Amino acid sequence: MVGPIRRWQQRHWRERGKADRVELYTVVSWYVTTWFFTLSWLMLPLTPGLVRGRPAALLLGIPLILVAALQCAAANRLTRPVLDDYLGRARLPAGAHRVPAVLLGLAVALIVALAAVHGTDHGSLRLALGAVLLPFALLYGLTVPVRVFLRGAAVLSVLLVAALGIADRSAAGLLGTALVTAFMTVFALLACRCGAWTLSVLWEAERAREVEARLAVAEERLRFGRDLHDVLGRNLSVISLKSELAVQLARRGRPEAVEQMIEVQRIAQETQREVRAVVRGYREADLGAELAGAQGVLAAAGIDCEVSAQTGGLPAEVQSALGWVVREAATNVLRHGDANRCRVGLTVREGRAVLTVENDGAVAAGGSGGGGSGLAGLRERLAAVGGTLEAGHAGPDRDRFRLVADIPLTTVGGDTS
Repeated sequence: MVGPIRRWQQRHWRERGKADRVELYTVVSWYVTTWFFTLSWLMLPLTPGLVRGRPAALLLGIPLILVAALQCAAANRLTRPVLDDYLGRARLPAGAHRVPAVLLGLAVALIVALAAVHGTDHGSLRLALGAVLLPFALLYGLTVPVRVFLRGAAVLSVLLVAALGIADRSAAGLLGTALVTAFMTVFALLACRCGAWTLSVLWEAERAREVEARLAVAEERLRFGRDLHDVLGRNLSVISLKSELAVQLARRGRPEAVEQMIEVQRIAQETQREVRAVVRGYREADLGAELAGAQGVLAAAGIDCEVSAQTGGLPAEVQSALGWVVREAATNVLRHGDANRCRVGLTVREGRAVLTVENDGAVAAGGSGGGGSGLAGLRERLAAVGGTLEAGHAGPDRDRFRLVADIPLTTVGGDTS
């Protein structure tokens, strides 16, 4: 079962975008940090007393370890809701910190009790104090303003110094308690705030990329609508006027009405030809323009794009089909992307035109997969000129995505070999 599970995990990781991967890594890091610091700082100092069978260590240390484990579990359960609240995805339920606060209070009470009965040395008590503070502080620092968090930490530090000062009134002991509290406060604040802020910036960049893609589509629709308006607007106005004139002439029995309707017919036919030309220009992609556009767009997105193409002598229908392949491939890299490098190559050999688009960040460009509607549309376009399309993962670790379009030039009346 190890093999299938491992393959599932790899697919699960590869199906995530860049921001989603960073978020998963951050959340797992918080999980591990909470358990590691809490249990290591707590169990290591208390273990000698437990092994020796000290009554105080057994009566108070074991419950303290159990409470600390509950703190970690509660913190892990609350991590996602707190992060969603910070990123503005969902509101944190009221009273979400109530259980962690109760567990923190119980853990501090057990530590104070240990100090009162001298169940362990003073250094171990300070480490235990830091261990139980971290699970609560790590998430609480994300849900309140920094100023409020620091103010609450200062008040808690004073209370802890006063409580533990009953058992250890030395200046070193009081200073140690204050330093441990301050360290955990700063550590928790930096760990949670820095990670969450990085995620917010990444998701904002992801949203900006999606908005850019939508704007590009909207701009293309406006261009198409503008072209249609320019073609149809004037001609339809002329047709309307001449039709009205023909009606008036016909009512008067004038023979000029026939001439006006012949002119209306001519303008309508001309309009049909112009509309077909606009649609043809919209549906046919210029290969040179698409290659330059793909390189420019990918470079603007921070992706190193290398283009090597032989476009001379290719039939117009082949250039149009390959232009659509370039456009769809570049769109996939941007839309699903985790790519840093992209290479576009077009070669003409042995009577075949072969276009290869390859990029790292395999999931990105392969977002449509083998059965996505975008790739299916490309296969239909290529089939019309006798071509084929292959798309899938490549490389020794399947860490790249490769798209290959192959068109035999002899089937479209051209042979440039």
